[in-house]
Amino acid sequence: MRKNFGAKPLSYPQPVLIIATYGEDGTPDAMNAAWGGISEMNQISICLSAGHKTVKNLLKRKAFTVSMGEASQVVACDYVGIVSGNNVADKFARAGFHATPSQTVDAPLIDELSVALECRLIDYNPETCILRGEIVNVSVDERVLDDGGNVDPAKVGPITFDPFNNTYLAIGPKVADAFSVGKQLK
Repeated sequence: MRKNFGAKPLSYPQPVLIIATYGEDGTPDAMNAAWGGISEMNQISICLSAGHKTVKNLLKRKAFTVSMGEASQVVACDYVGIVSGNNVADKFARAGFHATPSQTVDAPLIDELSVALECRLIDYNPETCILRGEIVNVSVDERVLDDGGNVDPAKVGPITFDPFNNTYLAIGPKVADAFSVGKQLK
């Protein structure tokens, strides 16, 4: 037996994406979004309504960064999702975030979040609220690399949004090797 929930944006996993921009005066801004993901080899698509301060900023600057939410920063990640930059000018600082300018795009990297996509605006459709960005670089803080120079997910502590229960979940341990475990069924 299955329970029907109707046509709703309910799926697992939903990312916790923290989009960061600079305002007109150079002040960093950030917001939390869950409706997004990789849509081409070097593109990300995110659903963001036009009223967000972050959207206004990225339309002017033509650039933004997308950091992955982390368990160690869940309070700050949630805060930038429930408070509007239109009403709280210093919400980035109030979240406890610190910014370092990206070397590839005109947008801030969030020092407290270790994995970031640095993006140039491709386009934004205000009718569908779909934002598309070209990924020009992926930068990772060295503190989350293993001895071989690879990202250690346990050090990152990425989180996902659970839309069924309005909670954040930690991403757990490795369960198998991708592009390999299925070979046993060949």
